[in-house]
Amino acid sequence: MTVRVRFAPSPTGMFHVGGARSALHNWLFAKQHGGVFVLRIEDTDAARNRPEWTEGILAALDWIGIEREGYEGPLFQSHNAEAHRAAAEKLHAGGRAYFCDCTREAVQARSGSQYSGYDGFCRDRGLGAGPGRALRFRTPDDGVTVVKDLVRGEPTFENAKLEDFVIARADGSPVFLLANVVDDTIQGITHVIRAEEHLPNTPKQQLLWVALGHEPPVWAHVPVVVNEKRQKLSKRRDKVALEQFRDEGYLAATMKNYLMLLGWAPSGDREIVPWSVIEDEFRIEDVNPSPAFFDEKKLRAFNGEYIRALSESEFIAVCQPWLTGTETIAAPPWERNDFDPGAFAAVAPLAQTRVATLNEIVPNVDFLFLPEPAIDEAAWAKAMKDGAEDLLRATAAAYRETPWNAEALKAALEAVGAERGLKLGKAQAPVRVAVTGRSVGLPLFESLEVLGRERTLARIDAAAAKVNG
Repeated sequence: MTVRVRFAPSPTGMFHVGGARSALHNWLFAKQHGGVFVLRIEDTDAARNRPEWTEGILAALDWIGIEREGYEGPLFQSHNAEAHRAAAEKLHAGGRAYFCDCTREAVQARSGSQYSGYDGFCRDRGLGAGPGRALRFRTPDDGVTVVKDLVRGEPTFENAKLEDFVIARADGSPVFLLANVVDDTIQGITHVIRAEEHLPNTPKQQLLWVALGHEPPVWAHVPVVVNEKRQKLSKRRDKVALEQFRDEGYLAATMKNYLMLLGWAPSGDREIVPWSVIEDEFRIEDVNPSPAFFDEKKLRAFNGEYIRALSESEFIAVCQPWLTGTETIAAPPWERNDFDPGAFAAVAPLAQTRVATLNEIVPNVDFLFLPEPAIDEAAWAKAMKDGAEDLLRATAAAYRETPWNAEALKAALEAVGAERGLKLGKAQAPVRVAVTGRSVGLPLFESLEVLGRERTLARIDAAAAKVNG
């Protein structure tokens, strides 16, 4: 038997990190078993999906390393509409489904509760198709449905507690439960690996598999992804879009590594590991069923580690979208012609040790490419106190005669500060703000060396005049 798995997202918005994790689980499982990964776009809800969101899914999968030539698809659920209708008709013809004209209000009136499920009122009425009549599956009255789940063992569901659920609407269109099963049978899916939130639907889908004459797949329901309050990650409340993390400068390798740790861990006391280790050690059976905490602080720390592990040339290359701008990444604040690749290359090793996400590169280096530094007013107010003008003018005078290298520039400022009873940390604060506009950033003296004597002195002189004014 050839293993065939599927990832079946709906194109209804940005790509959820939980979906990305499910895609990785499916893709890796198929790769480990010499199987096939199928990408199926569940696009039957025409009112909610857009073509650009499908393209977003494809681009997101590309970014995390699931390359298009490595999988089957994308296939589209809407292309199987006739098969969905045929399956519904087959179930009805075989006595496994019946038409029902009950409204929600009628069901609630009969039970006296707004929380009760369907009571089987139309099971034996013999209704045919017609306006306002949905098609319901005839759930077995007794026995149990056992779900063989690689993550959760064998969850067991009493059939008597599963209501006769709708499989097709009054207009004949199938609901998700039926369409999903039919697609899986057509595409020969052998293993369904998906999020825990789908588990309540699984016994119903398994009953449909059997009723349609097929052997059910092996299931694996991976844990729900939660925020720091242990609430399920929500698009409305939480930062969950894979594209947002990408455009903020998280590396694909970071995201792949971190997503795989949501419910699973490699051997030993380690978390950041090469992808080859994950490929070798990951087993879906080892995934912990407990909710998995998506910790953005931890992800950020991971990303910093991955950035620092890049070679200098790799770091310069991955920074380019933030240095030039793209369709999804804002252009930097400097004019394109003012960017100096040589100057950036000179400070890149300094920045590489300090940024945790690639979008942080811009505020670290903008002083090199802007005509004037972008002043942080809070930093200015703190640094430019009594004595700042004198220190700046003395520094400018010293720097006019100092050899232009980091070591000499540091020694000169140390001497200016010592004459005024200041340690280097205090003495350099006004100079840093005057030249870079900020109180923190790259090492000051290496930055001055790259900026050059003329621009450095012009900024120090301008700051001294502003303090005096």
